Amino acid sequence: MSQPAATLGDEPLTHILNGLRGAIVGLAIGLLAIGVLFHTEMIVAVHTWIDSTAYNHCFLIIPIVIFLIWDRRSTLAGLAAEPLPLAALLAIPLGIAWLAAERLGIMEGRQLVAVSMVEVLFLAMLGRRLWLALLGPLLYLYFLVPFGEFLTPKLQDITTWFIRHVLDILGIPAYIDGYIIDIPEGSFFVAEACAGLRFLIASIAFGVLYALLMYRSPWRRVIFIAVSIVVPIIANGFRALGIVELGHILGSAEAAAADHILYGWIFFSLVILMLIVLGLPFREDDQPDKQRPLSDHSEPGSARQGLLAGLAVALLACLGPAVVLGLNQASATPNIAMKPLDLSPACVNLGAPTTPVPAALEGTPGRTVVQRMNCGGTEMIVQIEVFSPRSTAAPINAERRRLTRPKEADDVSEVPLTTRTGGALPPWRLIRANEPAYVAVAGLWVDGKPATPGMTMRLGMARTSVFGGADAPVVVAITPVADWAKIDMRKKQDLEHRLSDLLEAHPEIGGQIQALAAAAR
Repeated sequence: MSQPAATLGDEPLTHILNGLRGAIVGLAIGLLAIGVLFHTEMIVAVHTWIDSTAYNHCFLIIPIVIFLIWDRRSTLAGLAAEPLPLAALLAIPLGIAWLAAERLGIMEGRQLVAVSMVEVLFLAMLGRRLWLALLGPLLYLYFLVPFGEFLTPKLQDITTWFIRHVLDILGIPAYIDGYIIDIPEGSFFVAEACAGLRFLIASIAFGVLYALLMYRSPWRRVIFIAVSIVVPIIANGFRALGIVELGHILGSAEAAAADHILYGWIFFSLVILMLIVLGLPFREDDQPDKQRPLSDHSEPGSARQGLLAGLAVALLACLGPAVVLGLNQASATPNIAMKPLDLSPACVNLGAPTTPVPAALEGTPGRTVVQRMNCGGTEMIVQIEVFSPRSTAAPINAERRRLTRPKEADDVSEVPLTTRTGGALPPWRLIRANEPAYVAVAGLWVDGKPATPGMTMRLGMARTSVFGGADAPVVVAITPVADWAKIDMRKKQDLEHRLSDLLEAHPEIGGQIQALAAAAR
């Protein structure tokens, strides 16, 4: 018996390609345009995937989406693209949202809008029915965005709260101050890396994938995704508690925490296995998807409508970047004579301050001066950077992080700087790292006034970036010079005290910074 030219297994794929014939060109044009317009968001996202273990899995998202689409091939075979050009109008509110996120300096917001532009493109190109059939795989694209770092402090609070109450139940004496847990056998610190964010994000990504593959009922999918959110949070509490309990049993906190990262990943693997086992009894993957009769029918002129829809989305997506381009032309770096800080007699300059920007700081968005000083026997580097009065919060926060946080530092925390007696020293913030040990201070002045990074600062700078401001924003960073790989906890605390003593002895620094900011008007 002869076999037909196209086997039964090939038919769905053939019909899918026939149904998308009128949309492929428009999709290609639209995706290329979105990639060019939002290339910064893409580059920053990829760097985050590489640098952060919480987002390494993002490299798998696009292959997973392709697999999810392939898994639905029998359902998609009965559908043809029905371009919906009017859907391109959704790019207008998205453009406004992108502009707001850009002015506020919220990169995650910009990245979420960029992915949403892709969703609008697919809706405009494919039409409502085909887009809804692809809704699961398309929404999975949002996992490309390295989103959720703002949850870290809350997760630290939850983990610390969990440890505190369970230690009380177990009768283990403990003194908890913030995220520091002291037991008779030593001290533990619930650092950012111990908050469980990397486990939570990976668990959610897995939970959504598992729900899309194993279930057909929307309610079962929602319930399993909710379980994949709650379980890793509780499990991370038990993981952190286990390390403290192990330190109590071994009689040494250092011995228990030696391989805590490895223990964490082993524990997380067991949690994922537990989620799989919990979900298997309710699986529905043996139920076939609803199939539609195969048809090669396509609306006359669909190719032309698809091309129009793709071009419309691309053009409307340009509005936000075009406005930003005009605003950035008015925010040139101020051309002022940079003045170093006068910290005499407490500090002695070790050579002339370097200005303009030295080689190590090339490419920075502001004007920089660097001082190397000896302050009471401790060598310190003081860096001052002045920005345009129309600058947004994004470059300022990025520079502040670059000046005060080494790339290799882990478990970084930031707290208000205080004197030895506990008095506050605004606007100075103390930046600490544990692996390796590191300490620095940073101060920020916006519109001539001391400021603290946060939403209020972002909103104010977004306003001045559009309507103009008076004084220029200024960032000051002071870092002791030390071999950080060999610094112990006692030496680190001593350096913190020397920084606070220096700034307490020189309250006039604020006036010097304000004069520098006013010179850039």
